[in-house]
Amino acid sequence: MNAVAHRDYTSNGSVQVMLFPDRLEVWNPGSLPPTLTLAKLRVPHSSVPGNPLVAEPLYLAKYIERMGTGTGDMIRRCVQVGLPEPEFLQEDAFVIRIWRKARSGGVTDQVTDQVTDQVTDQVAALIQAIGSEVLSAAAIRVRLQLKHRPTFSANYLHPSLALGVVELTSPESPKSRSQKYRLTAKGRALLDAMGKR
Repeated sequence: MNAVAHRDYTSNGSVQVMLFPDRLEVWNPGSLPPTLTLAKLRVPHSSVPGNPLVAEPLYLAKYIERMGTGTGDMIRRCVQVGLPEPEFLQEDAFVIRIWRKARSGGVTDQVTDQVTDQVTDQVAALIQAIGSEVLSAAAIRVRLQLKHRPTFSANYLHPSLALGVVELTSPESPKSRSQKYRLTAKGRALLDAMGKR
């Protein structure tokens, strides 16, 4: 409900709900309004609906209790069942990461298959280009034999970041000249899965 009420409807991106063995992630196009910060989401805060005309009927239909309480409710419910507090991240999209209870074993074939189905040929190529290394965007483009930066960003890098298969080495400075990229645990699992196919 939070994603529906707050997503950026001017974006062609989709709300993505991804289930992993250790966590649930919701990736939502858009960003926080200027009056809110990631820290403010963890304490009582005023309601700043991204889409008031969508949020109001959700409230009237009782899909949401009160506006401005969604993140606090997520934190409270996680703590009540003994889970770590959820993480809120602002990357190319707004991300909510909710941790699951530890289970034995690694990534199952079923989960790997589901995630692999979401991966485009371009994302798969980027995963293979990075492999076990930490590389700059320029180095990745060289490996992919791509000269056009916008094509690389739009078709390779941004979808990989949105899927959570690649991460920044300096997330606090996303536009840093020294920024580099590496595979996440999810990306490494996909790389292994691709190697077995």
